[in-house]
Amino acid sequence: MKGTKDRFAGFTARLDRLSGSPAAVAGVSGTRALIGFIGFMFYASNYGERDYLFGPDGVYLWQDFIDGVQENGTFSLYALSTSGAWFELVFHLGMIAALAVTFGVGGRLVLAVHWVFLWSVYQRIPLILDGGDNLAYIVLPMLLLTNCYDRFSFSTGLVQRWADRVPGVVRAMSPALHNLGVAAVAGQICLVYVVSGLYKVQGRMWQDGTALFYVLRIPEFEWPGVSRLLYENDMLVMAGTYGATLFMVYFPLGVLVPSLRPWAALGSIGLHLSIALLMGLTSFALTMVACDLIFLSKGVEAGLRRARATGRWLDRVLRDRKMWPERDAPPVAAEHTGNTGVLTRTAEKMGSISGSTEQADHNAARTA
Repeated sequence: MKGTKDRFAGFTARLDRLSGSPAAVAGVSGTRALIGFIGFMFYASNYGERDYLFGPDGVYLWQDFIDGVQENGTFSLYALSTSGAWFELVFHLGMIAALAVTFGVGGRLVLAVHWVFLWSVYQRIPLILDGGDNLAYIVLPMLLLTNCYDRFSFSTGLVQRWADRVPGVVRAMSPALHNLGVAAVAGQICLVYVVSGLYKVQGRMWQDGTALFYVLRIPEFEWPGVSRLLYENDMLVMAGTYGATLFMVYFPLGVLVPSLRPWAALGSIGLHLSIALLMGLTSFALTMVACDLIFLSKGVEAGLRRARATGRWLDRVLRDRKMWPERDAPPVAAEHTGNTGVLTRTAEKMGSISGSTEQADHNAARTA
């Protein structure tokens, strides 16, 4: 009975720690900032063609867009009006919201607004999406539970004043809700990997190690001049095919072990950066990288501390450099007023005496 009580006490102590202190704050803050940046870049990269892609008279016919929204039972702010002014307003407000999330302005309210605008613009033309939108749809509501504005953000004071009006019971639940949101994001990433890995295992091309050969030859995914070098190398194709499959299947086991967690996250980041470069699926790859930051929270926190220390050191160096001219400045000559005039005339006489002595020595040397 004593052993059972001790185990139960240890379990309750761990549960208290999980519910009493927020975990992975720096990592989840990085996730928020990077997801906001991805959304902003979606707007910015398509800004010049915004009317052609998202406008009422865009390439995706308005009636097809409305039918798709109604058929899926969803919504889009762009569907509320065919006015060009309304389209420009919604598009630019969405762009501003994404930028605010990137810099951490506005708190959870702006994060929720960003989710609404991002959903709306993705629904407007689903033909150009690469899968990152699906993950963003799911992860952003989870981030609303977390303290993802504690790092990498600019505080305006307004959110803090609102938070002070929240009842104490709700504030006491904040760490538990934060940890729940972090666990939800981590579980979602593990689910993506497991489902993707098990789906690949069933494919014949993934079983015989030739899948990357065919993937890299798809024109939409090809990197001219580089993809050819890869898919013509049998060893690279086989290693990449089997390595990606095994990594995805066993990724959840890696993050469950604390000592392996950073390496699993770094492997995932490397995998998705290669996907972004070789296949051009930038939005999907960066969204996965953003979620992987949760598993690297300690490293992100350490990097943030080093950055702050470096900033303080640079500030001290720059302030010292500003003081150098004052230290090295020559003394200011006394003005010819009052006693200072006497001092000046005395200095002039001493200089003339010194000059006469030097001239006499020079003449003596010439005579000798």
